[in-house]
Amino acid sequence: MKIDSQIYDYCENYSTKDDELMNDLIKYTYDNKEAPNMLSGNMVGNFLYILAKSIQAKKVLDVGMFTGYSALKLASAIPHDGEVHTFELAENHIESAKKFFSKSSYQNIFIHEGKALDSLEKLPNNNFDFAFIDADKMNYTEYYKRCMILIKKGGIIVLDNMLWSGKVLNPDDDDSISLFNTAQYINNDKRVFNHMVPIRDGLMVCIKND
Repeated sequence: MKIDSQIYDYCENYSTKDDELMNDLIKYTYDNKEAPNMLSGNMVGNFLYILAKSIQAKKVLDVGMFTGYSALKLASAIPHDGEVHTFELAENHIESAKKFFSKSSYQNIFIHEGKALDSLEKLPNNNFDFAFIDADKMNYTEYYKRCMILIKKGGIIVLDNMLWSGKVLNPDDDDSISLFNTAQYINNDKRVFNHMVPIRDGLMVCIKND
């Protein structure tokens, strides 16, 4: 969704800043990756941090690692004996993220290489507190379904890019149609209290009721 850049700048000026490592990761991503806008960034990252902190999350899922920004942000929001399980298919992104993870103070980030759905199937049910979904849009509903099984009662699931630059209003391509269908599925899911938030490219926030 198009928002005046001055509004973004104002929000950024009155938000907690990223540390040096995160800023280096952002710069590296924009200098070296073909689609750097896939990085969630400070506006989304701080919101994830607040949500994870608010429920005292300890075990977290990060579906769609890219270069590792959201995994690092979530690691900073949980105890050092907690766990961030992050999922990525692309080997080049995995190698990039590992470099930044190794420079951090967090030893609790676990990378699951390969297809995320396959890796999610291997994790224990009802064992996680928080999930952030920001991977391929065609599988969004399936990611949500699996995370619902993995997340405990009272846990939170956040899905990124749910507005898809406004294309979900009149979906006419595979990704926008998939995101529209995911929003409908979640809105009809009585297991959650959900709310769509127009932050950046749209976040769907869901709290698991049972």
